[in-house]
Amino acid sequence: MRVEDIYIRGTSVRLPSLLTVEDAVAAGACPPRLAAATELESVAYSPDESAAEMAAHAARTALARAGSTPAQVELLLHADTYHQGQDLWPVASYIQREALGNSCQAIEIRQMSNGGLAALDLATAYLTAGHGRGDALLTTADRFCAPGIDRWQTDPGTPYADGATALVLSRRGGVARLVSLALFADPELEPLHRGDEPFTTAPFGHRMPVDFEQAKRAFIGRAGMSYAITRAHHGQRTVIKQALADAGMELGDAQRVVLPHFGGRRLKAIYYQPFGIDPARTTWEFSRTVGHLGAGDQFASLDHLLASRSVRPGDRCVLVSVGAGYSWGCAVVEITEQPGWSD
Repeated sequence: MRVEDIYIRGTSVRLPSLLTVEDAVAAGACPPRLAAATELESVAYSPDESAAEMAAHAARTALARAGSTPAQVELLLHADTYHQGQDLWPVASYIQREALGNSCQAIEIRQMSNGGLAALDLATAYLTAGHGRGDALLTTADRFCAPGIDRWQTDPGTPYADGATALVLSRRGGVARLVSLALFADPELEPLHRGDEPFTTAPFGHRMPVDFEQAKRAFIGRAGMSYAITRAHHGQRTVIKQALADAGMELGDAQRVVLPHFGGRRLKAIYYQPFGIDPARTTWEFSRTVGHLGAGDQFASLDHLLASRSVRPGDRCVLVSVGAGYSWGCAVVEITEQPGWSD
């Protein structure tokens, strides 16, 4: 859809520490062959902060950068994929208490790695529908730690990282304008992350840590590799094509293309070659030091582009997203001014 009068006022990312791939290999946590295939230098790592605490930290920073007060925030959406630090607990309400202290709607979104753009879509619809003239606070956070997740081998080819992001969306202007946004879903690919296992009565009822590769092998063994690849490419191509058309541009017109924080081999196969994307136009040099932040890759890379002054007013950035389920997202953002913050 074409978007009118919706802006990004502030962004932030919380990455407590970094763990180098070299150290992970030396410690025996990451197989050397897998490390070589990812081409990553390091991943963000949280020694002690929960996902919820990182999200609250990022939210406070984004609000300060946006100059938004709690009274001006009319919606909080928090996207995540994994354990947030407590059980049977509304993490969005915690973030609201820690960062806002107001009485707006605070809602958690679970759409896996497409959660950030799903939240962007919902918040845009909320603000566009005329719910006041206030702002929306969007956060993402995950801490992919043992025993439930093996950050290197749960999903080989995509090292998982710990961290949080935040973005303030507004109708009051900002450092960037949301030009267009598209989402698409194909539930026929849902079994790719479930496999053939029966449903359980408690978390980790099958195995620990989670093994996405086993689920993928089960689905591909039944449906075929070609079937999975064709449908996955169609989903991503559909949203990219729609968002670009609504923005009145081609992919080559974009100054920057933000891709999911996958490993190098996976990026080549899914994006660089099929879409003709030059890695130099992406945020690869940043993402290879961070790793996959679950729902937060797009917000984190956008924050990096803004804070590092890697984009200028008038530049357009294409944000590309995919999440298990399966769903895809694509947004076009135009920079309107240089932000008043830096890395």
